Amino acid sequence: MYSHTVVYSAAALKWTSLIGETPTLTEYRRELTASSVAFRPVRENSDALLHEIFYFFLQGHGGQQRRVSFAVALMHDPELLILDEPTVGVDPLLRQSIWNHLVRITRPGDKTVIITTHYIEEARQAHCIGLMRSGRLLAEESPQALLAMYNCISLEDVFLKLSRKQGQANQVVELNVSGGALGLNKAFKREEAPYAAEDAQVVGLNFHQSKEVLITDHNGVVNGELSMFIPQIPGKSAGDMSAGCKDCGDIFNFTSRGKIKALIQKNFLRMWRNIGVMLFIFVLPVMQVILFCLAIGRDPSGLKLAIVVDDVHVVDGYCPFNETCNMKNLSCRYINHLRNTSIVKEYYPDVDSALDAVRVGDAWGTLYFNENYTDALSARLALGNIADNETIESSEVQVWLDMSNQQIGLMLNRDIQFSYRDFAQIAMNACNALSSSLEGPQVDVMQSTCGRTDLLNKCGYNPKIGDVPIDFMQPIYGNTNPSFTDFVAPGVILTIVFFLAVALTSSALIVERMEGLLDRSWVAGVSPGEILFSHVVTQFVVMCGQTGLVLIFMILVFEVQCNGNIFYVILLTLLQGLCGMCFGFVISAACELERNAIQLALGSFYPTLLLSGVIWPIEGMPWILRYVALCLPLTLATGSLRSILTRGWPISDPDVYMGFISTLIWIALFLVVTLTILKFKRG
Repeated sequence: MYSHTVVYSAAALKWTSLIGETPTLTEYRRELTASSVAFRPVRENSDALLHEIFYFFLQGHGGQQRRVSFAVALMHDPELLILDEPTVGVDPLLRQSIWNHLVRITRPGDKTVIITTHYIEEARQAHCIGLMRSGRLLAEESPQALLAMYNCISLEDVFLKLSRKQGQANQVVELNVSGGALGLNKAFKREEAPYAAEDAQVVGLNFHQSKEVLITDHNGVVNGELSMFIPQIPGKSAGDMSAGCKDCGDIFNFTSRGKIKALIQKNFLRMWRNIGVMLFIFVLPVMQVILFCLAIGRDPSGLKLAIVVDDVHVVDGYCPFNETCNMKNLSCRYINHLRNTSIVKEYYPDVDSALDAVRVGDAWGTLYFNENYTDALSARLALGNIADNETIESSEVQVWLDMSNQQIGLMLNRDIQFSYRDFAQIAMNACNALSSSLEGPQVDVMQSTCGRTDLLNKCGYNPKIGDVPIDFMQPIYGNTNPSFTDFVAPGVILTIVFFLAVALTSSALIVERMEGLLDRSWVAGVSPGEILFSHVVTQFVVMCGQTGLVLIFMILVFEVQCNGNIFYVILLTLLQGLCGMCFGFVISAACELERNAIQLALGSFYPTLLLSGVIWPIEGMPWILRYVALCLPLTLATGSLRSILTRGWPISDPDVYMGFISTLIWIALFLVVTLTILKFKRG
């Protein structure tokens, strides 16, 4: 009953009328006290009693509150009393009165009192006492039996003997004092109270202060020499103490592995008690990955494009054209090549109304075909380099775009140009159909032009020879139509894992400090390294689960390309998560308040995201800022993971292993800074 939260259930409440409780922290619990008043003769006075209790409880000092808490526990005459240090903070007379009352109510044999106390001597009045140390029950007998068994005059001496016996077998230890001390050996030969001589034999007692004695010479003059009491085993030097210790394994287990194990268990228990928060911690990265893959990198759709066609009469949004080999209604044929998946075609009667639609935000761009577009384009294809300026200008499509949104504007620009290339290559195959509509000298020119195209077809050449003389081959890495998602995904994976780990640990030490757990650990002799190691272990387990979920949804569910070794991907992601944890520990150790830690963690997110090359290449930064970006924890790691996923490079490549080295350096740096801060604050 050490002020822990008690979980009540309907099945357990039926026993509360038989139990009375006084916890360490004075408080009032209805389930264990006043609910049973209704079944007692004092029911008619319960409201008045409770009013008085609350008045004294709120207005009184610590001792009065302790008395009220004890009185409430006795109010309904329970059969079982559970008292946790009920005499703390009260005067000696009242303490004795409490014990006399407990002895009196237990004499008939129908009541049981379970009590904990750190005043060992006051437990002499109990029928049976248990001495517990380091989580182990050393003895459980009546006080008289314990005193007789260990030949001691006080229970404190019994506890000291049991503590020595717990840590080490019975060994004779003598006190060696240099300088010819007179009578000092006799003073410490009493076995019942060997406090100074056998401190080193008690496991867990780390007395670092020196025991200073004044040494008197043969003339009776105090020479002022200071000497340390060094416990030694007869026949062995101090250097051989470890060889003569048979139970030293238990000692070191208590001081290192035992403490770490207890801290790890405590951390996991705190997580288990906040199961809702833990579920949210595992659901959060999945939500972030899903939102990223569904919202980033996909081509926009439903983009309205205002179209004005003056050379063809459009009826109810239908622009007629003939799919056979002829040169009529070329504007409608080109419009048909525009992507229907992303572009919504809306026809307007004139250019002014179409431009107004763009200005008011009803459309993202305007396409205008003049009244001579089909004839001018046919003549341009036929005449080639001898076409006049008027023919060339009339054969052009005029485009106005809304470039306030760069991504949408660039995508429309790309689709309009690619659609025209597809349209133009198909239109060139219809050159022969145009020669029949010409007369005079133009017939010879048209036949010459069409003859070249027809000659390419007859000779087996690709008609694309008439296109721009630049041929983009298959990319060495990636594909011909790259996705922005594949570019950003490596940085997003590391960013999610890194800052989720920061969120896990940025307030861990602060919460323990505010709840008093950190001070209890210091008092118990736990070192900063042990506390830090226990948190790293527990949070690393959680971070591994988050990392696994992120990679599963990124690579398996949304099929982000992974051309390299998946082992290196997992390893680098885990190291980045560990780096984020260590950065969170730095924040947690440096900040005193939780809100300051949250502000520092959130404040570091945006600069890291912008400068790490996650959403834009660092080659686009000024050279000074580029060097700053290279020093951040995520920059080299992002480039390394991108090289593994998209290029499939091995770890032997410098661009890959530099990401691992940078991450390890940052982990070591963060750990050193955290330990330094903890040691400084502890001191």
